Amino acid sequence: VQLQACGGGLVQAGGSLTLSCAASGLTFRSYGMGWFRQAPGKEREFVGTINRSADGTDYADSVKGRFTISRDNAKNTVYLQMRSLKPEDTAVYYCAAGRFLVTTKRSDYWGQGTQVTVSS
Repeated sequence: VQLQACGGGLVQAGGSLTLSCAASGLTFRSYGMGWFRQAPGKEREFVGTINRSADGTDYADSVKGRFTISRDNAKNTVYLQMRSLKPEDTAVYYCAAGRFLVTTKRSDYWGQGTQVTVSS
């Protein structure tokens, strides 16, 4: 199983960025998908999830209203659209896949991570 995340980069506060994560080696539509992030010196934290049929999402309070998760089951890809970015959003962002990810926040597979840096 491979989860290949990309789209990270450097952006100014208030800006936008969209991450994508292409999955292979698994039956994509059978997995809940999500995003987590880890800032320097901090533990990995939940950002959001999307269910298998793409009609249910859940977000951390810190990103609610600014971030949007979507998925394209035909392309085996999950996206994280980030708006109104803040310096505290700076982190390595990881995509995750899990059969029970939406309800348990537990991932079966992790991507390699992509760095997002928000300058003030």
